[in-house]
Amino acid sequence: MPASRTSPSVFTPYRPRARSRPAGGLSARPALPAAILLLLAVAARAGVAERTQEFLDFGAGVLSLVSLTATVMWGLAATDRMLLGSAHRLFAQGVHRGLAVAGLGFLALHVWVKVAEGHTTGTAVAVPFTDGARPLLVGLGTLAGYLFLAVAVTGAVRSAFAAMGRSLVWRALHMSAYPAWGAALVHGLYSGRAASGWVTVSYAACVAGAAVALVLRLRRSRTGRGGDA
Repeated sequence: MPASRTSPSVFTPYRPRARSRPAGGLSARPALPAAILLLLAVAARAGVAERTQEFLDFGAGVLSLVSLTATVMWGLAATDRMLLGSAHRLFAQGVHRGLAVAGLGFLALHVWVKVAEGHTTGTAVAVPFTDGARPLLVGLGTLAGYLFLAVAVTGAVRSAFAAMGRSLVWRALHMSAYPAWGAALVHGLYSGRAASGWVTVSYAACVAGAAVALVLRLRRSRTGRGGDA
């Protein structure tokens, strides 16, 4: 009988091959912190921090209002059942929530910058209409912030209202986004310096968007179609 060849055992453990290192054996990792420090030094030399703070001083509030206005628009799009399918409505709901988070983030940044710059105090931010110089205008901003926060919180726990059979209460709380938007618009237009061109265009776009959202809301409430934004 011919001698059979011995085949390798199927139980032989797998031994991964060792990765070959580059010829030089040098790594770029130690140079990364030095590059970051160099970048920060150049940015500080160029005054990036001062320019960024100056932009946030006058732009964070505008970005917050624009984001929250877009939040309402995408919320209305998420309730459409005539043109959008279920997948599109889910996408619109995701954008709606993402913009809400962004708007609240810009709002928190706006408040922090104003307090840090000494334009108002922490007490005036926490308690509406207590600012010494401009109680009404700053108070409208504080009130708008509380209302937007209430809308965000109630939107996140919407299922709890549905479980308790209080959908009307949830809808009323969610609709407070409209008076909050109006208060934020008045606050942004008159509480600070004269608005520049891009700020005026942003506010005009917000007015147009809110008007469209309100018209669609009224039409849907009359026809009984659609959901809640």
